[in-house]
Formats: sequence, C-alpha cells, structure tokens
Amino acid sequence: MKYLPKIKEICFLAWPAIVQEALSVVVAYIDTAMVGMLGANASAAVGLTGSVNWLTSSIAVAFGVGILSVCAKVDGAKDNDKLQIAGQQSFFVVIGIGLFISIVCVLISPYLPIWLNGDDAIIHDASMYFLITSMTFLFRSSVLIFSSTLRSVKDMTTPMMINIYMNIVNIVLNFFLIYPSREIYGIYVIGANLGVSGAAIATSISYVFGGIWMFVRYLRNQRFNLIHTGFHFNAKVFKECMSISIPVAMERSVICFGHVTFSSMIATMGVVPLAAHTIAIQAEQAFYCPGYGFQSAAATLVGNAVGEKDISKVKQTTYLICAMTSGLMVIAGILLFINAASLMSFFTPDQEVISMGTTVLRIVSVSEPIYGILVILEGTFNGMGDTKAPFIFSCITMWGVRIFGTYIVIHILHLGLAQVWVMMVCDNVLRCILLLQRFLREKWKYLV
Repeated sequence: MKYLPKIKEICFLAWPAIVQEALSVVVAYIDTAMVGMLGANASAAVGLTGSVNWLTSSIAVAFGVGILSVCAKVDGAKDNDKLQIAGQQSFFVVIGIGLFISIVCVLISPYLPIWLNGDDAIIHDASMYFLITSMTFLFRSSVLIFSSTLRSVKDMTTPMMINIYMNIVNIVLNFFLIYPSREIYGIYVIGANLGVSGAAIATSISYVFGGIWMFVRYLRNQRFNLIHTGFHFNAKVFKECMSISIPVAMERSVICFGHVTFSSMIATMGVVPLAAHTIAIQAEQAFYCPGYGFQSAAATLVGNAVGEKDISKVKQTTYLICAMTSGLMVIAGILLFINAASLMSFFTPDQEVISMGTTVLRIVSVSEPIYGILVILEGTFNGMGDTKAPFIFSCITMWGVRIFGTYIVIHILHLGLAQVWVMMVCDNVLRCILLLQRFLREKWKYLV
C-alpha cells in the first residue's frame, strides 16, 4: 500500500471541503424547498437570475484561484516571505472585485429578468431577489476569496465551519422572513410574509455574517502574519496572481454566461420547464459534493508539487484523486438515478414539475463519474496555474455544443427539456475529454 500515506493526506484535505459542500447543499435544498412551497412562480423567479448569481460568485472564486495557486506554489517552495506577500493581495482583490460587481449588479437588477426572457408574472420578484442579494456582494467575495486563501495553506476547517454557521443563519431567517405569521403545532410564530424578497434578505444577511467572520480568521492566520505586517500592495506578486486569475475568470464567465443564455432559452419554454430545470439543477448539486471536495485538495497539492518542481508528484496526485473521485461519483450517479423522483418531490408539490425534473435528473446521472474527473482536472490545472487552455476548451464546448445544440433542440426540432439536458451532458463530456487529453500529453510541464 505505497499510496496509503498519499490517500490519507488527500482525504485529510478533502473531508472539510466535502462536508462544507454537503451541508451547503442541504441548506440550499431547504432554501429551495421553502421558496418552492410558494409555488412554481416563486421557484422560477429565484431560478431566473440564479445563473447570473452563479456567474458573479464564479468570478470571485476565479480570483481566489489565482491567490490559491501562487500561495500553494510558494508554500511548496518554502518561500515564507513571498507567501505572506501573496496572502496580503487577497485583501485588495476582495475590495476591488466585491465593490465593482456589487455596483454593476445593483444597476442592472431592474432590467435583468426582462433580458432573460422572464415571464411577466415573475419579473418583479426576480428583480427584487437579484437586487437584494447583489447589495452585499462585497461580503460574498470575502467568503469566497478568503476561503481560497486559507485553503492554500491547508486550513480547510475554517471555511467549512464558517459556511456551516452561515447556512444556519440563512435557514432560521428564511423561517421568519418568507412566510406570514402562523400557528405551528399550536405555537404562534411571527412571520414577515416577504416571500421571495424574504429569502433574498436571509441570504444577504448570512453573507454579511460570514464575510466579516472570514476576514477576521484570515487576519489572524499565523502563516500570513497580517496582524504584524499589515496589508501592502505588491504589483509584481499581484500581477502573478492575476495572470492565473484572469483566464479562470474568463473561463467561468464563458461558462456562466452560457448558463445565463441556457436558462433564458429554457425560459422561453414556459414557467413549468424553467421551474423543473431550476429545481433539478439544485437537486443535482448534492451529488457533486465528492468532486468539489476533492478539487480543493487537488488544487492545493498540485500547487505544492509544482513549487517543489516534482513532475511525478503532480501526475501521481492527479491520477489518484481522479480515481478516488470517479469511484465515489459512480455511487452518486446510481443514487441520483434511483431517487430522482423523491428529490423533486422534496422541492415542489407540482406534479408536472416533478415529472419533468425526474426525467432530466436520470439523464444527467449517467455522466456523474465523467463530471467528477472534469472537476478534478480543473482543480489540477488551477493549482499548477495552467488556466488558458481550459478557458479555450470551455468556449468551444459551452457555446459550440450546449448553446448551439439547445438552440437546435428548442427552435428547430421543437423538442423538450430532456433533450436540452442531453446537450448539457454532451458539453461536460467533451470538456472532460479535452482536459484529459491535455494532461496526458503533459503540455503543462513548462510550469514545473
């Protein structure tokens, strides 16, 4: 068992991220179900702008990737002075990205649901949800970027714990803000009856809470020594971080703009298909948890190996994590196929939405192992700083396969949501093949 020590190290780094992902998904399930109790229109209103919220969060995550990659490399090279300097750049990234995206999103919030082909019945709620959640994006950036910074020095537990408490805050506030005052088991419970806006307020408050706490823990981390050194902008190191972050941000933007376009095309099919799509996307997230948990470990360990200039360690780490993840994702895919109808029923009582969502979840379940490998390869390339090729691959598959294919399915062949999801699966499979081919050909060796 020569790989046993490596497996233990991988699991040690991955388990907090897996727990964080799993608990976040559980809370998202509850969140979606609580909104879903208001009806299909409420689910569709939240889901309509959900892809844009995903886009903005992904951009913040992308800038966190640049910080993580540089910090992990210099940590592997045992350059503690540069590690502190790189860690300091996170503060400037959070302020810049957080304020810029927040301002842009607030300005476009009245128009976004219209641009996304939203039904007249959901435009107001969709606009209010996006406006409220956008106002606190600075704090969301704090959570996402400082989480990556802490993970770069193998502090996986702090982001996990903060996210757990954020989720608890979100659920409790949902309970009081979404619904009207009512009796539960004979106990009178006060409610604000704010509906979709109540869900948005709860989410925003949880991000303010989490963002402040994450900053405090980042400030106190001994590896960065920020209390004693303070914050100093370093143009050279900042540029190094941005050289990795910008291609990742462009890749995430391409993917997320694709999701926005994808959702807006589905919106033209009506409220029921959009609600089924939105809920199915939410339901599927639970089965990604192993992949995204191990992705964090892959990015950190590969970054360390690059810093150590050890090519064999890069390959061994990637192959091992891919094997572990794909095995878990096979099990996840089987469970998703079997429980698809029950999952949809948890989120909504609408039988038409349940039936449509069950079909698409069973379609995507067969591709879970491939998606798991895709996620790990993304983490590997992010950790080593090879981010330009994945951006190109994302452009090709998202727009050439998913969007173009969906246009043909909806507007030329006049087919349904199931065929649209087949295009989504084809996008993921092709992107996995392209990334795997690049890794096997070792085009990345120049970085080591």
